[in-house]
Amino acid sequence: METVLTVTQESDGGHVAEGLGCDIFTQADTWEELRKNAREAVDAYFFDQKKPDGIRLAA
Repeated sequence: METVLTVTQESDGGHVAEGLGCDIFTQADTWEELRKNAREAVDAYFFDQKKPDGIRLAA
């Protein structure tokens, strides 16, 4: 199973990621920080379930 997050760039240069088919939201100022925040958000969302095998950030 893979979790897909769609990424949009904010007008201030930051990034927002939103899960497809699940209530996962995160944001960051840089792409590297967004990747870290996305992993933490997915881990938190699936804390009591089987974690997905991968996370895809789709622009």
